[in-house]
Amino acid sequence: MDVDDSLAERRAEALADVYAPAEDSRLLAEAAVGRVDREDRVLEVGVGSGFVAERVAEATGAGVVGSDLNPAACRAARGRGVDTVRADLVAPFRDGAFDVVMFNPPYLPTPPEVEREDWMERALSGGPDGRRVVDPFLDAVGRVLAPGGRVYLLVSTLTGIEAVRQRARANGLAVAPEPLCEASFPFERLVVLEITVENKTS
Repeated sequence: MDVDDSLAERRAEALADVYAPAEDSRLLAEAAVGRVDREDRVLEVGVGSGFVAERVAEATGAGVVGSDLNPAACRAARGRGVDTVRADLVAPFRDGAFDVVMFNPPYLPTPPEVEREDWMERALSGGPDGRRVVDPFLDAVGRVLAPGGRVYLLVSTLTGIEAVRQRARANGLAVAPEPLCEASFPFERLVVLEITVENKTS
């Protein structure tokens, strides 16, 4: 085995616990790229491989940072040039820090009896109703939004889009009536919702 082969193997092992970009990642990136300005301060929660953050930064020139609980994801995103901190959702960030927050959360409903304790499971499983991570995110994200800030949140029909809207409203968040973009698959429809804080002014 030569040095290049060894490096490739180590990289593959490092990414084994990191969610690889898929259709949902591309949909979120597509929605954000058309709506992020160069001057925006942007956070991607659950940055994963860094694919979305990197694409948004390159396409818009905005400053994008990431957060993720998974240390392997933090390393992967940093490898793409995304400043990333290991964090639970938005916990370490100051009030009003961001103009845009993006999130492609774990959204697949998963019965407790089939869940595993590993990073890939955490990246995919939304718990029994698909909203185990979505709900705490909606409870917390308003705090870190600047006046006029917005959230781009990807959810699935499997997650219960109306339940997501209701949780947002319960936290003083306004959800645009129509998704920014969507994609249909055999068993679900993915949508990107635009969310803002009602009546938040400077």
